[in-house]
Formats: sequence, structure tokens, C-alpha cells
Amino acid sequence: MSPRPIPVVLLALCLLAAAIQAHASATLLLEEPYGHMGFFTGTGHAAVYLSNICADDPLVLRPCNAGETGVVISRYDHVAGYDWLAIPLIPYLYAVDRPEDVPLFADAKMTLFLRDSYRRKHLESIAPDNADGTAPGGNWYQLVGSSYDRTIYGFEIETTPAQDAALIRKLNASANRSRFHLASRNCADFAKDIVNFYYPKTLRRSVIADVGITTPKQISKLLVRFHERHPGIGFSRLVIAQVPGSMPRSTNPKGVVESFLKSKKYIVPSAIASPIFAGCVVAVYIGTGAGRFQPDRDALVFNPGADPEPPLAAKDRKIYQRELKQMLAESDPAAGKSPTKAWERLQSKAKTGLDEQDAPVVILKAQAGDEQIQIGASPGNVLNGAAPPELAQQILAAHLQFELRHAPPNGISQAELIRDWQLLEQTMRRQVALREPAIQPVEEQDSLPDQTPTGEAAPGESASRR
Repeated sequence: MSPRPIPVVLLALCLLAAAIQAHASATLLLEEPYGHMGFFTGTGHAAVYLSNICADDPLVLRPCNAGETGVVISRYDHVAGYDWLAIPLIPYLYAVDRPEDVPLFADAKMTLFLRDSYRRKHLESIAPDNADGTAPGGNWYQLVGSSYDRTIYGFEIETTPAQDAALIRKLNASANRSRFHLASRNCADFAKDIVNFYYPKTLRRSVIADVGITTPKQISKLLVRFHERHPGIGFSRLVIAQVPGSMPRSTNPKGVVESFLKSKKYIVPSAIASPIFAGCVVAVYIGTGAGRFQPDRDALVFNPGADPEPPLAAKDRKIYQRELKQMLAESDPAAGKSPTKAWERLQSKAKTGLDEQDAPVVILKAQAGDEQIQIGASPGNVLNGAAPPELAQQILAAHLQFELRHAPPNGISQAELIRDWQLLEQTMRRQVALREPAIQPVEEQDSLPDQTPTGEAAPGESASRR
């Protein structure tokens, strides 16, 4: 008897599942430091993104199903007494569930609101409300919305389904009780152990450059060296840019000695007290090459919900900057030269909320009366609702201006640029339609600047119009 034919749908699902597993990987995340509490904070944070491992809750791992994007797993200090916790990728980066809900422009109020909203929805067992119903204190906020605080560099190396399954068994069977220690069991130690589980003895601490403390920069540098010695193993680098907004910008990650050397409040008194000691610090810094490692070198730009892309060429970025300035001047000459600053001031007086799809919105008070105006704050909802189109133009213009002023690869990706540019053009056409209702609209096509940039053409466009 001949075998029964496999239904086409079932075959497609099997092929999809196989493709997902075939592209399994572990990505070491080197997260820039923020704040100025001491020289050791200059080392930043380390975590690992596992593309083929998911979790029903932050404590129990499982293989991913079709369409799931994996988890970020890391060690934290004083978070419900656990040693490690696993958070889905998009919430870990942005404190929202869907890529289309990532805010266009965030301030401290929005960041706090989105983190707390996600906690109340998904993390009550880890960080429950206070007795009065308010958000708890502690370090739970590090679990979600990391990209509001800092830029993140990723170093992706391929894994196998068998390796992923073994790691799931190992971590699920672990005691998972916190024994955090800054010098010997910190976040970078945990990330080092995860990578070494896949590729034994690949990462180690530096006794000289980091005085024996494992740092995110050290293990990232070693993983790049491992790739250079083993080019046959799949490897890639990416940058996850800090979300545009008024949040303080993060700084370059450093090693322990490097951080000490570049902190004037530590190295200057040390040099005065002991020039020999200061000279030794400089010698270690130069001898170990701590300042030569560039985490963003040859990196692709992370694009939420899509594949990473090459960074926007510097020449193209300048063309888009000029075109954006001209577009805004023609649309509203009174809007001023800095839409970023204008939106910051407007947002500082507003509240943050969620719409019916749990996407972020900005709630403004109308100039007259007690009426409130709600404007979508993400690409997925910025054109929804009845808010005046000039408000959508303001947040989109602020977003684009902010992203385009940052040099590649820390700025916007080509796909994001196309999406946001087209959204901006739609808001401008809406304003024209409202001002001139008697004029019959003509068919138009969304477009990017008329100049010819050096990069690849946008989808659906000719080489002479990108």
C-alpha cells in the first residue's frame, strides 16, 4: 500500500518548524551603562538572547513554537530572590508585547508607565503590587524596557536544537536561587556560563584588564575572537539603538581598569597620591588594548519585528536630514527648527495611556476647557483616532529628526525610515485636506527624498528614486 499524501498545510508547518530550529542561535548582549553611581557602573550589563528557547513564565523554559521569537535571560540582583529570569525579546527591550507598539518617542514618564503596565499584566508573581496598590520598588524594572535606558550590542552565534534542549533541561533543573556577587557571580558571569555551555572554555574573565572581575566588554571581545578563529560557525553582530526621546543617553561600555582610568574623580586623586600607581593603570590600559575594541564594528541595525539591516549610509542620512527640514518648513513655517525639542516640551505636560489594543498613547489637555486629546504614540496607532493630524506630524517629525542625527549604525534602519517617512507624508496630506476641503484630492504615492542616496533602493522603487 502506498503511503497517504501529506496535506500541503501540514507539510508547510513542518517546513516552517524545521526552518525555525535550523536558525537557532544565542546572542550575547553587551548593554551600555547609564547613570553615574561609580566607576564600576561603566561596565554596563550582560544578558543572552536565545532565539529558539521560550518561556510560559520567567522561571520555566521550553522550546519555541512557530512564530515565537525567543527570550532574553540574565542574572539580576535582588529580584524576587531568583538567580535568573527569562523575558520575551520585545518586552525585554521595549516593555510592550508587539513590535508595532514600540513608542516613537519616550520620556521618563512613558518609560515608567509602560514598564509598570507590563508588570501588572505579566509579572505580578515576580514583582507584586505594594499593599496600597502602587508599584513596588527594587530592580524588577531591569526585566523590561532595557532599550529605553541604553544602546545594546549583540554578538550572535549559531546553536543547535540539541544544545538548546540540553540548556533548557539544565536551567529548569537548577535551584534558581540568587547568590549574586559583584566580583564573582555577576550578570557577565552568568552570560559567560551560558555561552560556554554551547562552546566550552570560550569566554573567561581578565585578571589584568578587569582585576579578575568578569565584565560584559571582556566576554564580548572574546566571543568576537572566537569567531575569527572559527569562521565556519555562523556569527553576526547587531546594534539595538536606544529608543528616541528625552531619557538620558547611555555611554560606551568599559572594562574595570578602563572605567577607573576614564573617571576623573578616581584617577586624578590617585595620580596625585601615587603617580606610580596611576602609571601602572595607564600601562595596563594600553597593554591590554582595552580601548581598541569597537562593539558596533560591522554591525547590522536591529529592526523590531523584522530582520536586521545594514546601517543607513552616512551620505544618505544627510540627504534625508535636509529633505526632512525642507518638508517641515513647507508644511508649517511656524513650527520652528527643532521638532524634537518642541515635542519634548509638549510630551512633558502630557500623560501616557493605552488604547484598546494596549498600544501606548499620549494624552494632552486641550487649550480650552477640560477636554483631553489622545494621540497614538507608536507606528501602529499614530494615525488612529480623531486627534489633529498636526500632532501626529509633531511626534513623527521629532522621531525622524532624532534618529537621523545619530551616525550609523546607532540610528534608524532603512525599513523604519521608509515606514516613518510614509506615515509623516500621510499626516501632511491630511492637514492639506482639512485646510482645503474644496480641492479634490489627486492620486499620490508615498516617496522618500528625490535625491539619489548611495545605499540600496527602497522596496518598489527604481535605482534613481530611493
